[in-house]
Amino acid sequence: MHSIKTGKTKIGKNFPTYIIAEIGINHNGNLKTALELIDAAVSAGCNAVKFQKRTPDHCVPEDQKKIMRDTPWGRMTYLAYREKVEFGFKEYVEINSYCKKRGITWFASCWDKASVDFMEQFNPIFYKIASASLTDDNLLKYINKMNRLTILSTGMSTIEEIKHAITLLDQKRLLISHTTSSYTDRPEELNLRMIKTLQKMFDSPIGYSGHEEGLTPTIAAVTLGASFLERHITLDRTMWGSDQRISLEPAELKRLVQKIHIIEKALGDGVKHLYDSEKETMLKLRKYRPAT
Repeated sequence: MHSIKTGKTKIGKNFPTYIIAEIGINHNGNLKTALELIDAAVSAGCNAVKFQKRTPDHCVPEDQKKIMRDTPWGRMTYLAYREKVEFGFKEYVEINSYCKKRGITWFASCWDKASVDFMEQFNPIFYKIASASLTDDNLLKYINKMNRLTILSTGMSTIEEIKHAITLLDQKRLLISHTTSSYTDRPEELNLRMIKTLQKMFDSPIGYSGHEEGLTPTIAAVTLGASFLERHITLDRTMWGSDQRISLEPAELKRLVQKIHIIEKALGDGVKHLYDSEKETMLKLRKYRPAT
């Protein structure tokens, strides 16, 4: 498995886990909230934050555009709601500047070509292809032309669909994320051993994007060799929005990063050592010892 280099950081086997905090649309169209979520990711020790970028008129199916929906801003069409929570150029200029100031990478999952063109203005390190877009050949080819590092999420997909998608992308720049797209994911459907399966199938860093409650499965993904992780974050799970309930609040995010670093140390190198810290115990407890 080859590694991927981004700046001074390498992502791959035997490197520290690259941790992505997904803000997505949990900011609810509020820039102040977005900046507070960036602060939470920095405070926790994450490597990057990720947003979602859509052109609503392109992405919302025609039969859903005029469906009425109750929102915190009143009753409006689904299309109007999607436009309400979408950041534009002004907001992303501020986000770009703030992330540089805080020293954290930011990028977005783009759901259409116009969104890719929009993001190119900010020279992103990554593009993320959402699981919902895995079968959109035209979008995958378009993203591939940008010559950026690309994360492919594999939820709601068959192995055949994943293999086909990968043929459209430059594997030298590709990271593959195992995920289940149930929202909220049930433990019996997380199938974390797919991390090992994907490692055997593809010569790319394999990661995990979790939509489960709690921290345990995400931590387990590290022990199975996930090179990078992604979890949604929120300021408060009771906030309005479809992704809030499967998101980590700031204190949980910080706890997750701390536990990951402990596990990375505990996993070791797989070579048997006799540690100096064991020798005093050996002298006390072992009756038969090799002569020195």
